[in-house]
Formats: sequence, structure tokens, C-alpha cells
Amino acid sequence: MVDPAQLTADLIRCASVTPVEGGALTLLEDRLSSVGFTCTRVDRGDVSNLFARWGTGKTFGFNGHTDVVPVGDVAAWTVDPFGAEIRNGFMYGRGATDMKSGVAAFVAAAMDFVSETPPGGSIVLTITGDEEGAAKDGTVALLEWMQANGETMDVCLVGEPTCPENMGQMMKIGRRGSMNAFFKITGQQGHSAYPHRAKNPLPAMACLVAKLSSAELDQGTEYFDASSLAVVTIDTDNTATNIIPAQTLSTVNLRFNDAHSGASLTGWLQTQANGIATKFDVSVELETSISGESFITPPSALSELVANAVQIETNRTPEMSTSGGTSDARFVQHHCPVVEFGLVGKTMHQVDERVEIAQIHQLKSIYTRILRDYFT
Repeated sequence: MVDPAQLTADLIRCASVTPVEGGALTLLEDRLSSVGFTCTRVDRGDVSNLFARWGTGKTFGFNGHTDVVPVGDVAAWTVDPFGAEIRNGFMYGRGATDMKSGVAAFVAAAMDFVSETPPGGSIVLTITGDEEGAAKDGTVALLEWMQANGETMDVCLVGEPTCPENMGQMMKIGRRGSMNAFFKITGQQGHSAYPHRAKNPLPAMACLVAKLSSAELDQGTEYFDASSLAVVTIDTDNTATNIIPAQTLSTVNLRFNDAHSGASLTGWLQTQANGIATKFDVSVELETSISGESFITPPSALSELVANAVQIETNRTPEMSTSGGTSDARFVQHHCPVVEFGLVGKTMHQVDERVEIAQIHQLKSIYTRILRDYFT
């Protein structure tokens, strides 16, 4: 039996801060190969990725990542961020929650399952080192390699932490879209004592961000809450009180549901920008960056399979949610039906990130039950 907590500890001790592999995927490749998985490294650019398959035929897939965010101020940690120290039933370390424990749980479940009760089908694991980074050479690269090599998954479970407070509380059947909009307003510099001789971009920007932040994008849809827009920065870099600056910048972040697309929201933002440009006689430039479109895997056999296993193992029926940020499920959804279920994520990305050891074992049991039920 593979101990998922020990495997979590081994992975935490690999300092795999994006995009450094840190030995994490090498470790997993060695372990998986030992029980008959065929492993292929699908590295691209500075990013390391691992594809592993056992068997042929009907395929259940898992997806996850071993890269982690930086530790930040090391002095603020009470433990070694890569030490996997255990205190009071919790294991500490960067990636303990997000998401080396999730990877360890599904790797341990898969290894034991193919060793003890070989399924009449196959298991595929896609593990990336680029989820916390630009996410252009990670799961995307794996899926492109799979397509080029005739590799497929019939369904996939992403092992990201999904539960807000209690194990079994929530699973994800979709995610909101995410995009950033960057505005640059250019007027004419002048003396603050003679504002009529200048074109001040600041009132224009103030008006623009006020309009955007007060707009109601929608009231929610069947599976999603209302879309949101947040102004995250306004920058002018003017330290002089007697100068009206020529230019100011602002960034807004949008999280949107399936009533919109990145393209439709870009069009709306451009319309607002054009109106401000005309009203204030200034130049307004807009650039957008779309991290991912919204998607939904409507309740189906896959979500019922996962929910049933969670309910049996935790005595909780998970809420089917689309809340939270983005994940690599946004890429997998173009390949096959995908849902997400994992641990409680309260401490992810925090100082002294930690995971309850009992929950790692519980998660392995859930994943094992999912595999058994899927292949039965």
C-alpha cells in the first residue's frame, strides 16, 4: 500500500517553485514506472510535465500539478517551507495543500489500484509543472502532445483543493472565466495652476473606473453567480503637485460566467473607453488578456460518480459549484468531461501552508472508490 502522506512529504521536500521541476516529477516517474505505468516526459520550454498511462481501453484520467508559488518571506514561516514538518496532525510546507497532497493521493490510489485490482481499462495521469505560472507550457502542452500521439481520456478529475471549510463540502463542475483589462489614458501635460491649458487624464480615468465598477454585468445564470469586475490598480507616478500629468494607467480584473465571453466583454470595455475618450477629449487605449473562458460540465454520470464516492467516504454530499479562480480544468474541458475535487484549501499560498494528514488518507480513499466504481 502506498502511503499518500509519505508521498506528500517527499514531494514537499522537492523545491519545485514554478517553473523549477525540483525533482518532483522525476520522483513520480520512478514510483509510477515501478508498478507498470508507461511514463513520458512532455517538457516544453522551461516547464517539465509528466504523462503516465497504465492499460488500454476505457480511460479515467487525473490531472494535477507539482509546481508551487514562491514561499515569500521565509522569516515569517515557523517551519522550513520545504521540510514537510508534522505538528499536531498537520503537515507543513509549500504545496502541502496546493496541491502536492492531491497529486500524492491520486498517484497512491492509482498505484495501489492497478497493483491489487487491475481494471479492465486504463488510467492516465497528466501532471504539470506550470499551473502556478503562465500555464502555457503545462497542461496545454500535455494535451497537445496527447492529441498528436493519439492519447485520450474519456473523463478527467482534477485534484485541486475544492473544499472551503470541511472535507467533502464542495466539488467543482465548472469555473468562471477570467480576464484582465489594461487602460492607458493620455491627455496633455500642463501646469496645475492653468488647468484649462492641459487635458487632465485623471478625471477621465476616475470616471471610467467608476462606470466600470458600478456596472451590473448580469444577475447570474443557471450554474454561475453574477459576474464581477474589480479595479485592481490606478497608476500615475506623479510626485509633483504643480503638474497635471499627461498619462495614467489602470487595470481591472473580470470574473465572468457563461453569459459572456472574453470577446464580448472586450467589446463592452472598448465601448466604455470610446465614450470616455469622446467626453474628455483624451486618448484611451485598451489591451486585454484572457486567462480562460467560463465553462461548465453539467451534472452527469461523472459528477454523480464523484459525488457518490465523496458522500460515502465523508458522509457529506458535496455542493456542485463553479466558484473560485481558474484551474487547469479550463484546458482539460476541451478534451473530455472534467470535474474537480480535492482537499480543504484554507491555507493554500499562505505562510505556514499545511494539510491535515488524516485528510490526505481520506482523499486517497475517495479517489480509490471513484476508480473502483468507474471500472465496475
